[in-house]
Amino acid sequence: MSDEKEMIWLKSEVDFVLEKISENQKVFKTMVIPAASENLVYQPEKNVDWTASFWVGMLFLAKELTDSTAFDETIKMQMESFQNRLDKKIELETHDIGFLYVLSAIADYYVNKNESSKKMAIQAADLLMTRYSEKAQIIQAWGNLDDPAERGRMIIDCLMNLPLLYFASQVTGDEKYQLAAYAHAKQTQKYIVRPNFTTYHTYFFDTETGAAIGGKTAQGYSDESCWARGQAWGIYGFTLSYLHTGDKSFIDTAKKLADYFISKLPADKICYWDLIFNDGSGQERDSSAAAIAACGLLELSRQLPLSDRDHLRYEAVALEIMAALSKGYTTKNTPQSNGILLEGVYDKNSNKGVKECMSWGDYYYVEALTRLTMTWYRYW
Repeated sequence: MSDEKEMIWLKSEVDFVLEKISENQKVFKTMVIPAASENLVYQPEKNVDWTASFWVGMLFLAKELTDSTAFDETIKMQMESFQNRLDKKIELETHDIGFLYVLSAIADYYVNKNESSKKMAIQAADLLMTRYSEKAQIIQAWGNLDDPAERGRMIIDCLMNLPLLYFASQVTGDEKYQLAAYAHAKQTQKYIVRPNFTTYHTYFFDTETGAAIGGKTAQGYSDESCWARGQAWGIYGFTLSYLHTGDKSFIDTAKKLADYFISKLPADKICYWDLIFNDGSGQERDSSAAAIAACGLLELSRQLPLSDRDHLRYEAVALEIMAALSKGYTTKNTPQSNGILLEGVYDKNSNKGVKECMSWGDYYYVEALTRLTMTWYRYW
């Protein structure tokens, strides 16, 4: 793609997503976009799920892309909802407190300079810290801390929750948050990343002794396969932990995960829902994993020196993924949909959100467009 064609394509895509976000304000002013669409239409829901912040995250990106006040009223209402949820601890027995308050409180602090949002982020970080096991050196992913089925479970997604803790140390000067985040990232690197640089979705520890137990999947094809969205979280998440800690082993791990992910891409560059599958398998793609990977590859490229031969390669693959998503996976020709990306997969194993729009897929597609359009200070 020539520079001129790339600029025309980029402007067209940005205009498309901004129109969708603007239109969605009519329905999702006080409610949020759910995890997955139903028949390609998002139905409004209350702020109760782990995915609730992807909508307000898109609003902040839209505000930055337009440098306007057109999204401010909705942002204000959403921020009140996130403070209320935190104060009342509504459905917050999850490590995804990170996702929820990075894309709300931290984004608002960076974009609107609201001190109240900085305090909200610290409050959220304190709640997330209650899920940290000193013995296992991990943050428990899901459920009550006394739940025997969930006790000691970490998952690769949690790498994207750690920026909340890194932020809290940065603004308070208290290193406890950073130390917990760093320990969790090191445990993820040691146990979830396999020797061939594929990844487990989840891994269990004994929280009484700290001993590692073993890896299992929750949403991948099998315990030993490589769930595409998890691998994408790993590319982006390890890059972010490098950014916040300076531990070069994290960037090395991110590169190895990226290389494996890229090696498994089908002809049109949009991954299947598990990387065990390839062209001809008859399996679904996951556009949401592709969008996450595009953001991760762009950030990974950004952190590498120009002398690193992979610097331009990762950027080029990210652009190929974005071009492929734009060409064949958006709702531009599906006017009945209020989503952005088609062909997402939430959880194939339970047939939940298969071949639907995913709120996080939409968010990361907009984030990648933002990264390509402007110099963007990441919320992460």
